[in-house]
Amino acid sequence: ARCWRWSEATMSASRTVLPEILDKLPPQDPRARRSRRDLARVHYAMGSAGWLARSVRALPTPPRRILELGAGDHTLWLRVARALGARGRGTELTLLDRHDLLEPRTAAGYASLGWRVQVAARDVRDWLRDAPGAPGAPWDLVTASLFLHHFDDDELAVLLRAVAARSLAFVAWEPRRSGVAHLGSRLVALLGANAVTREDAVTSVAAGFAGSELAARWPAGGWRTRERAVGPFGHGFVAVRAP
Repeated sequence: ARCWRWSEATMSASRTVLPEILDKLPPQDPRARRSRRDLARVHYAMGSAGWLARSVRALPTPPRRILELGAGDHTLWLRVARALGARGRGTELTLLDRHDLLEPRTAAGYASLGWRVQVAARDVRDWLRDAPGAPGAPWDLVTASLFLHHFDDDELAVLLRAVAARSLAFVAWEPRRSGVAHLGSRLVALLGANAVTREDAVTSVAAGFAGSELAARWPAGGWRTRERAVGPFGHGFVAVRAP
């Protein structure tokens, strides 16, 4: 316990948000392609898909229209879909990312599970500007994984307000900002990660979350929220609109 408290204290009390290398590389750059494969292994190590599936199962109503922000190579939610099994059949999933990286094999995997998938290739800032803002808008669930930490506190507050106005539920999976997670970010080389992933992992943890930092930026009133550390490296946040 003393080691855990010490490791938490070794991290800065506030988030440090810096640009990540992967975000600046062209999507077909070999280093970017390799780093996206690395991220899939990082998700395995963090248990991301399992936590997301459990969070979806715990929602009051199974979501039928889902929007993923910052979808990357679109494989994480394929693993979630497999974990959900028959419960998820018929789900409509929109994958929002700056680049359309949906591979035919990934698309076929969704189709085999009965999921209808479409890609929205655009920047989230454009989505914030153009998407309709009425409460109770079409998304049963908006989700983000290893995405929110890219935004500074002011941008994050704007993004979360927009998500709240357009969804009935929100589930986010982010890096935990702690000494233990910082140590883990230094060890991603053990997963075979390339130089881009090794550097971005450290940057991600410094920009990650602790305590109730996401709940503090979520709009007050009409929502039930839950935020906590998940394992040594993950940080989970769930918001559900109250009936």
